[in-house]
Amino acid sequence: MTPPFDAPLWLIGCGNMGGAMLQRWIAAGADPALVTVVTRTGANVPTGVRSLTAVPIDAEPATIVLAVKPQQLDAVVPLLAHVETPLLVSILAGVEASALATRFRADAIVRAMPNLPVAIGKGVTALHTDGGDVAVRAAATALATPLGLVEWIDGAAQFDAVTALAGCGPGFTFRFIDALAAAGVALGLGADQALRLATATVEGSGAMAARADVTPAVLADRVASPGGSTREGLNVLNADDALVDLLTRTLAASAKRNAEMAAAARE
Repeated sequence: MTPPFDAPLWLIGCGNMGGAMLQRWIAAGADPALVTVVTRTGANVPTGVRSLTAVPIDAEPATIVLAVKPQQLDAVVPLLAHVETPLLVSILAGVEASALATRFRADAIVRAMPNLPVAIGKGVTALHTDGGDVAVRAAATALATPLGLVEWIDGAAQFDAVTALAGCGPGFTFRFIDALAAAGVALGLGADQALRLATATVEGSGAMAARADVTPAVLADRVASPGGSTREGLNVLNADDALVDLLTRTLAASAKRNAEMAAAARE
């Protein structure tokens, strides 16, 4: 199978996530001339990338990346009805490979779940395919590697959980930063300063956790001296497993919605 950036690649849809992936691919050295973006209105794309409102007829894609909203799945089907591709990569949350296989003509299908920091090469992309073709896995890995961490998921049943954790996770993290800043304001800090402090604190803590040879729980204990101010705050978060319970319910709500979208796509 031809590596994804050495042959024509079509990006169907170019919203927040599709656009973030495209930006990073180009920044990482992908040839813009090999990329075609197809959207309903014509997307604003990096220089050299072809932007169309209809599927081109002058080339066959080696790779198609579906990056529309899950609710737009059936609107895309007629556009690609007569197109065959060696590799179809779908980032549609909740849409299973079987639902894609009944709608599109592809030799191989890979589900992908990127998250928004892929735009700066610090994202997470979870991948899953039902097939065992090594070349397919290598091509999908090459597509995702410029975006950040790549994780292959063995079971399709785990995909809703991965989507809730990593796919939706930036939204929850952004909300945490906002809440941390709001708590600082409640203690008397100015809003702008509190937000700067909260953002830098999360950025630095995340980078430290990523590089550490111990778990985040151990790092938290290292920060918290017995009887100190950090320990008092952690006592609030740890009481009755309040923080774990909150995040478990948060991820469960997201996973449930993914399952609902999967059920709708089967119809």
